[in-house]
Amino acid sequence: MKRALAGVAMLVLMLCAGAGTAKAQRAPVKLYMSKRSMVPVGEIVRHLQNRCPNVSITTDDKKSDYMLDAVGWSGRYRLTLYRRGGDVVFSTTTQMLTNSVKDVCKFIGSQSAPPITDYKPATK
Repeated sequence: MKRALAGVAMLVLMLCAGAGTAKAQRAPVKLYMSKRSMVPVGEIVRHLQNRCPNVSITTDDKKSDYMLDAVGWSGRYRLTLYRRGGDVVFSTTTQMLTNSVKDVCKFIGSQSAPPITDYKPATK
């Protein structure tokens, strides 16, 4: 009987912990590759999957959150990120593509707005 109760308690704790992590996941972010990009999309996707799985590439620029301009070659990659509307928000230059993608992922991760905890409605 005690074992059954302990098992149920562990199951409840695991379910509660799983629900908490689901809430902590970031919203998906969509990137549109610029026409000027010279780095193959497949290479960008491969590194994105490892570094920031919540980021994907879309072919519809109207559904994207950012546009990514990826130019360069081995030893000198330049990635520039544009917010929808055309504003440059981030740029990086590295020797390895994986480091450039890592920098982009770090920037995108820093852009998620923190939850408002002490919101008070405006009074007239």
